[in-house]
Amino acid sequence: MRAPKDLQALIDDGVIDEVIRPLKSGKEASVYVVRSGEDVRCAKVYKDMAQRSFQARVQYQEGRKVRGSRQARAMGKSTNFGRKEQEIAWKNAEVDALYQLKDAGVRVPQPYGYFNGVLVMELITDAEGFSAPRLGDVDLSPEQARDYHRFLIRNIVLMLCSGLIHGDLSEYNVLVAADGPVIIDFPQVVNAAGNNAARAMLQRDVNNITTTLARFAPELESTRYAEEMWALLEQSELRPDSALSGLFVADETPADVDSVTLAINEARDEAMRRQRGREEAESNA
Repeated sequence: MRAPKDLQALIDDGVIDEVIRPLKSGKEASVYVVRSGEDVRCAKVYKDMAQRSFQARVQYQEGRKVRGSRQARAMGKSTNFGRKEQEIAWKNAEVDALYQLKDAGVRVPQPYGYFNGVLVMELITDAEGFSAPRLGDVDLSPEQARDYHRFLIRNIVLMLCSGLIHGDLSEYNVLVAADGPVIIDFPQVVNAAGNNAARAMLQRDVNNITTTLARFAPELESTRYAEEMWALLEQSELRPDSALSGLFVADETPADVDSVTLAINEARDEAMRRQRGREEAESNA
């Protein structure tokens, strides 16, 4: 097929040798099957997004690092330069996440490089060598569903231990490869420590996967892995190999507001006494 403009540049530079066919097209990117030497890979060509799309991204971008103070100010003011920087940061987030998560042992596509807005990475295939189907498009036995659920929960833990949350995990961005599930699509990846919505996004990710697989293994619906792993994270006890049970009982003990208020007032009074003491000492000096 005739290579799109963005991919022709990669052919000219020798990054890839041929565009074989389109794989899929979405609102943020188009993916193509390409050949690089003897290897068949895929190339994700990011689309430039309209200004209206940026507001929907704000909740995901909270807590992300920005290249410099000038870029941060421009993004905050939503200037033309700021919107351009925001677009660059949005695309780079997926590239950075793929390399980070691959190193952490998460089953994601192997990235091979990012070239002028095009991400070249592993093509995920099924047992017959065809493009792998999405999780929502396959029928599973109860045993397979349980195995996939255990695997994906473990990968979510690995992501969380790396400081990241997918942010949009569902049956649509998990592919079923010959060797099991592969998690894809990370431009909206969330900083677990720096985003106020991180806990809610983690719970949504886990619930989406659980609901999908509970169609084949209904007992999964009663598990509460998101709450369990978040509680361990808050206690600094979550590890890549943490043994999870899927059980969680929230602490519903009423808060002792009176005791907390008393402690705050006592601390305030003590601070005021010390301040007066310093002022008296200075006046008598």
